[in-house]
Amino acid sequence: MRHLSFALFLFLFLAPLFGAAQNKKFISSMEKNLKMMDTCRSIPSYQQTANSFERISNAEKKEWLPPYYTALCNAFMASMTAGDKIDEYCDIAEKFANRADSLSPNNSEVYALRSLIYSQRIGVNPMIRGAKFGGKSGEMSTKAKELDPSNPRPYLLSGQGKFYTPPQFGGGKEKAQPLLEEAVKKYEAFKPASTISPVWGKERAKMLLEECQKK
Repeated sequence: MRHLSFALFLFLFLAPLFGAAQNKKFISSMEKNLKMMDTCRSIPSYQQTANSFERISNAEKKEWLPPYYTALCNAFMASMTAGDKIDEYCDIAEKFANRADSLSPNNSEVYALRSLIYSQRIGVNPMIRGAKFGGKSGEMSTKAKELDPSNPRPYLLSGQGKFYTPPQFGGGKEKAQPLLEEAVKKYEAFKPASTISPVWGKERAKMLLEECQKK
């Protein structure tokens, strides 16, 4: 009985320490990958980072951020290519976005990610796909705003959508500017929940706003 009691004591004492060590290792790996993602400027570099996030996702099956960032890298790669290759990256992004959603339902960041993926699909054929995927992207942005009004990313994506939509179809710089102004304002006030929470998009919002303000 003494041996059993001592074993139980060791388990109760060591389990939290083991969990904390595991959590620290996870966060350290994620921080390293995020630094790598910040330096990505090409499809090969994003692909390497996406692969690394996927490996973390496979090891940490209860964490939503690794599949989220795997999807985000693929969405960024979609923006750097053309034709059917866009759909290939978006299909992968959507698969990992679904995984992130299953682990963290009703998450504003995941809905903003879905908005980004839909907007990238427009690039395959803007004239044919603009209405369909532009509408879907807008729906996701709206849901992201409802879930977390402080999240700047859906405002960026709404503004970006208007920016690239021709004025005759309800877009243009004048329509984009107030959304981008709101996005920049929210980026300035935004406080990420942790060191590995999403923070992307601020410089993009500022750049698009500057373009809107040019006469």
